[in-house]
Amino acid sequence: MNLTLFDLDGTLIANDSDHAFGAFMVDIGWADGEQWRARNDAFYAQYQAGRLDLAAYIDFATSVWRSRPLAEAHAARARFMAEVMAPMLQEPARALLRQHAEAGDLIAIVTATNDFVTAPIAAAFGVEHLIALQLQRDVHGAYTGQIEGIPSYQAGKIKRVQAWLAGLGRQWQEFERITFYSDSVNDLPLLDLVSHPVATNPTPALAEIASARAWPILNLFA
Repeated sequence: MNLTLFDLDGTLIANDSDHAFGAFMVDIGWADGEQWRARNDAFYAQYQAGRLDLAAYIDFATSVWRSRPLAEAHAARARFMAEVMAPMLQEPARALLRQHAEAGDLIAIVTATNDFVTAPIAAAFGVEHLIALQLQRDVHGAYTGQIEGIPSYQAGKIKRVQAWLAGLGRQWQEFERITFYSDSVNDLPLLDLVSHPVATNPTPALAEIASARAWPILNLFA
């Protein structure tokens, strides 16, 4: 069995689900229009530059929905999936996932986006294993706006993948071939570690690195 890992935003979808969810909060009137959108955009620019203040972003991004009854938040997320995300789950990405599933690979989506936003996306793609940023919840199950455990961001993705494998009774060294598809330089720690890195819909910065290192470049949405 081979191990195949996929980043989500920009890789399997031609957008950023976290940023899009923030924009959706504005669209449905839960967030304060231009002020919210401008701050959301600023955080996204930080992420693209590889210098995101993750704790500050999570507190900001969850603030608009975590104070609402959970049923309302879930209903808004369902609308987001139907209205925004469903058109982004394109056939080239589905076909790539099917290819690895039919080969018998162990597959996981490994994303820095939080589990509240990404759990239904992974399910829609038919991917059982999701390694996402975990949002902390209090004793009553309410979201606190803080991060639980190690965030699956930059080098943290390596630790989270290793912990996930250990939970399955597996080890990194068992796999002869480990593939990771990603679009972002934020994922260089994991791309450098795997046996088969694939720059997928890469940003210009990652495309330059991939070319220099002779990594395959895959454009799913060209």
